[in-house]
Amino acid sequence: MQRPYNFSAGPAAIPEEVLQTAAAEMLNWHGSGMSVMEMSHRGKEFISIAEKAEADFRKLLAVPDNFHILFMQGGGLAENAIVPLNLSQGGAVDFVVTGSWSQKSVKEAGKFCDAQTAASDEAQGFTHIPTAAGWKLRDDAQYVHICSNETINGVEFQDLPDLAALGSKAPLVIDFSSHVASRPVEWSRVGLAFGGAQKNLGPAGLTLVVVRDDLLDRAMAACPSAFNYRLVADNQSMYNTPPTWGIYIAGLTFDWILRQREGELTGVAALEARNQAKAQLLYRAIDGSQLYENRVAHDCRSRMNVPFFLKDESRNQAFLDGAKERGLLQLKGHKSVGGMRASIYNAMPLAGVQALVDYMQTFEKQA
Repeated sequence: MQRPYNFSAGPAAIPEEVLQTAAAEMLNWHGSGMSVMEMSHRGKEFISIAEKAEADFRKLLAVPDNFHILFMQGGGLAENAIVPLNLSQGGAVDFVVTGSWSQKSVKEAGKFCDAQTAASDEAQGFTHIPTAAGWKLRDDAQYVHICSNETINGVEFQDLPDLAALGSKAPLVIDFSSHVASRPVEWSRVGLAFGGAQKNLGPAGLTLVVVRDDLLDRAMAACPSAFNYRLVADNQSMYNTPPTWGIYIAGLTFDWILRQREGELTGVAALEARNQAKAQLLYRAIDGSQLYENRVAHDCRSRMNVPFFLKDESRNQAFLDGAKERGLLQLKGHKSVGGMRASIYNAMPLAGVQALVDYMQTFEKQA
């Protein structure tokens, strides 16, 4: 039976192969007699799962040796507090606000440090990325924060900013929750990256933090021990009980990514090529339509989250009802912006995007 195509922004679709493997291993992981959900996180069985997951994640994103990979909890939203508790030292932190998530980040950080908006596109409805040359970065900033892909607004940095070229010595912090593992990361420009797993890497409950060695020892005294990056790193992400099931599913997803092929490309490079093709197909259909529109500037359109609007909004519910009948699920836009949104993460096949485009074109032709 053909499964529906799930365009949810998160928790999002997981590769079918991963779900099948997890189902087969549910009651008895590799002859252990236990489900992964029943294992001690300090037992040899789970430690082997966690070590392989970390090694595979390092390989698939080419994470340099001078970065630690931490498996944490709380999601990207919690990291909006955990990052300043670890890196700000209560001082100045600059934020580039490009949508709803970076808005949340600067507001939360303000509870712990001197958080300032260095640039914002709010006046233009979060449809552009402010030109880097105009960012008002402070000389004493402890770090600069961006959300490299805005899940709600559909704005994506096509290249990470080079802070050194802008005259800043601060490390760059990126929230890459909704496009992690969809494209390579320029680690030479990054001090810390974080992201919830529930969009491209697995189920909700697991948060990945990739942090450079020299940033591990800056935590404020008030930082809870379980959120102190140094303690988490020194304890191999097991200072407290980690989200074991999330790590297991993420590990299966990492393995799935490493096995992907697109022509001569493999792994993340293969997925990037596939994601470009999916996004181009959908944006081309929107731009060629008289009914649909995407309001994001072409040079910063997201490959992962494609918001679009019906110019005749009285047809919104009919569009959603018809989509559901055809097995095209979770297309309603976020309540804060309205319209529609198609999240076309790694697990979404090209066939799913083609099915959506075919439906959109058929719907537009209807009286």
